[in-house]
Amino acid sequence: MYPTSQLSLHAVTKRFGERVVLDRVELSLRPGERVGIIGDNGSGKSTLLRLIGGALSPDAGELVARFAGGVGALDQVLELASDATVHDAIDACSTELRGLEREMHAAEQGLADLEGAALDDALAEYAAITERFEARDGYGAPARLDASLDALGVGGLDRDRAWETLSGGERSRVALAATVAANPELLLLDEPSNDLDDDAWQWLVDRLRVHDGTVVVVTHDRAFLQALTQVIWEVDAASVARYGDGYPGYLIAKANERERHRLAYETWKAELARNRELVAANAGRLAAIPRKLDKAGMGTGAFRPRGRDHGAMGRIRNAKARMSRLLAAPVIPPAKPLSFAPTAFTGSVDAQVEGAPLLVLSGVRVAEASVDDLVLAPGGRLLITGRNGVGKTSLLRVITGELRADAGTVTATPRIGHLRQQSAIRPSRRTLLEAYAAGIREDRETAEARLMSLGLFHPRDLVVPVGALSYGQRRRLELALLVSEPHELLLLDEPTNHLSPDLVEDLEGALERFTGAVVLVSHDRLLRERFGGQRLRLDGPE
Repeated sequence: MYPTSQLSLHAVTKRFGERVVLDRVELSLRPGERVGIIGDNGSGKSTLLRLIGGALSPDAGELVARFAGGVGALDQVLELASDATVHDAIDACSTELRGLEREMHAAEQGLADLEGAALDDALAEYAAITERFEARDGYGAPARLDASLDALGVGGLDRDRAWETLSGGERSRVALAATVAANPELLLLDEPSNDLDDDAWQWLVDRLRVHDGTVVVVTHDRAFLQALTQVIWEVDAASVARYGDGYPGYLIAKANERERHRLAYETWKAELARNRELVAANAGRLAAIPRKLDKAGMGTGAFRPRGRDHGAMGRIRNAKARMSRLLAAPVIPPAKPLSFAPTAFTGSVDAQVEGAPLLVLSGVRVAEASVDDLVLAPGGRLLITGRNGVGKTSLLRVITGELRADAGTVTATPRIGHLRQQSAIRPSRRTLLEAYAAGIREDRETAEARLMSLGLFHPRDLVVPVGALSYGQRRRLELALLVSEPHELLLLDEPTNHLSPDLVEDLEGALERFTGAVVLVSHDRLLRERFGGQRLRLDGPE
């Protein structure tokens, strides 16, 4: 480990146009730590990663990223020239190491023509460069690259093959292999576990665990966070919060935050009620006191007025002042546990029979997928797996009726809730609250109360036009609409995509409590690992 390594951010701010993505961020990192960056899509995670890697500069504040052993950054998409090859991509992902290697060879070739003091200086420079190259284990880089490519399933690719001819998954895995094989001290990885099968995923986790340096990873993969990270940075509302003890520690901390919020709200509500009671009680006491009182020692008909500074009046003034302060700084009610709207199963396949199936598939063929016989009743759970392109999403669309099956019959309840893999919400000038109110067919006041009870949005988000929402916020809006309507059958296509891990945990809990049937398509390893229902693997022709 390099003793001079350092990463710190002090009051770092980054804007894009009018939008403040990160606002006065304070962070520090110890050398050798494994950090996971989480948050909704569009929250600023990739921006934070690119600031640390030097691809972006802060608009304000100070950022120090000092790593003598080099920095390697993996973006979600590697942009190259149209005529680039696989070999060019590998070089682009190991620029520092390749540059150090060229510098070492150039210094070595320059020694031949030097003598005396000039030679001594050149030898010292050459020794320093060689030491840096050896510290990165540069000589072992070719073997590491071959091993990494093989482990990620792309070792057989021709290095002279055009980069543009590779699939998206192949490009991601080549770039990941080259970045890790370059062995920089600081690894910055953006969604590295995407497009990996289970064996490749495990190889990456094991490789990063033994990496002799620091790892910072942006990921939605909860299993990856649980297996690797020691620290969590959560990006939300332009700020970054730090949580220790890895992903389990993050979940405990979030639960504690929710409990503190609940207690703060209960305290605020009780204090407001207490002062309202004080006003009412003292107002009643004040009303019972005569407006005029007999003056002591005076004859009949001699009165003195009741004093304005009477004790009851003072208590009323104090209570009203406290109420004003409480109402000026209200505590937002805590969100209820996420749950789906209840349903009475009135639209089932055969509503006359209790527990009748909600979904029946018989001899269904679509794309490369086939389902011979499937029955799902209330409370049923089905996880659909299979390689990309086999027809998982198409099968869900057949169930909803928006796509016709190539063969077979589908009988399903009409009360279907469908969360698509790609957001179906289109940008518009309508505000988030207006879009939600229209979706649940309620007035603004009712819609606002229901939406706020879900805990998916901050009150400041309600007036944001749908067109200005991040992709993650649009996904939350879709989820809000889904849980607010009564459904008997839920079709969920990659439901954890673009959602923060904390929200995914809440969604899992809501699905466990849902009394209808659920059909799930997901690559989420933790979700699949915890899944307790039927499993259907679609195996089309290779």
